[in-house]
Amino acid sequence: MDAMSAAASRGAILVAGGYGVVGSRICRLLRERHPDAALLIGGRSPDKGAELVRQLGAKPVRIDTSEADPLALLDERPSLVISAVNDPHDALLLAAVTRGIALVDIARWTARLHAALLRLSTESLSAPVVLASGWMGGVAPLLAMAAARQVWPPTSIEIDILYGAADLAGPDSVDYVDRLDVPFEVIDAGRERLVKPFTDGRVVTFPEAGRRRTYRLDTPEQATLPIVTGASTVATRIVFDSRAATATLVAFKRLGVIRLLSAERFTRLRRKLLFPQNTSTQGTPTIVLATVRGEGAVVRASIVDREGQSHLTALGAVIAAERALGLDGLAAAPEGVTFPEQHPRPQTALTTLRQHGGEVVIEAVERRDAESTCGSAVRCAR
Repeated sequence: MDAMSAAASRGAILVAGGYGVVGSRICRLLRERHPDAALLIGGRSPDKGAELVRQLGAKPVRIDTSEADPLALLDERPSLVISAVNDPHDALLLAAVTRGIALVDIARWTARLHAALLRLSTESLSAPVVLASGWMGGVAPLLAMAAARQVWPPTSIEIDILYGAADLAGPDSVDYVDRLDVPFEVIDAGRERLVKPFTDGRVVTFPEAGRRRTYRLDTPEQATLPIVTGASTVATRIVFDSRAATATLVAFKRLGVIRLLSAERFTRLRRKLLFPQNTSTQGTPTIVLATVRGEGAVVRASIVDREGQSHLTALGAVIAAERALGLDGLAAAPEGVTFPEQHPRPQTALTTLRQHGGEVVIEAVERRDAESTCGSAVRCAR
């Protein structure tokens, strides 16, 4: 049975937050890749998604994560729920797992990821739960894992992101703006330590964009990659494509302006100052760079997505959805919690990224063991 017929034979796929900036892209990608699949587009105000529903031949449903049971009103049981919206009280998470419905969640920052793991530890899970909130729907840790396979076991993983300051993003995609004064835990040389966002800069060279100084950011893969890979150091850093935007943010951090703006009453002002929104319908290019060190080599992997972060995040969600249901030509994910970087064949996921315009390169930038990698400065085609 091919992926299309497999998708059609299963129950519907529900995208909660399906008419938002990222959610609508998820829905369009699902329809493109699985044209026969039944698609439910959920949100608090289904009328807002009416045009998208019409275009995709989908069905609108009302989903509100502030309610005790967001799935109570469904008249059919979906095979999968993709949560592309904030689930502050884990209501959607629990509604899915108690019904034995597979779940992909892309909208949790690190503390919320830990909360979900704690909550799920007391549940009996009878379906896959893919917590795919690593940067851009889990694309960043997937890319890092593909590189790590070249130097296994990895000793350190560093992820650097070039982000479009005026890129398209929904409100749940920029929660990190509200956490820029909150210290977070990282694994550094095998030890846990606290760091603050937009500190501890380092200079890296991005494909096409050249040398930039990147800064620490609280992202979930810094908690999951050490568990999955055993790497003793994992770090994620970010820089805006606008040098002025980056310099302003770093200055605000050093001068204490961000601390002054951290009160809840300044939320709208803070987001307007620190994350100006794109008023066009076009995304701006985003680049993810993963540098992985092992005993024998240093491998660098990169992806350039010219449609921007919302497109890349949606691709990450679709990859996770296909993994959960086994629509990627592999067996469905096992019951229980998994992370994107636990994909049994990361290169399969990278193929999906390439199919939708992602420019993916994996190369050895330093080699000390002739059998450790695919060759010094040679691009791996696996």
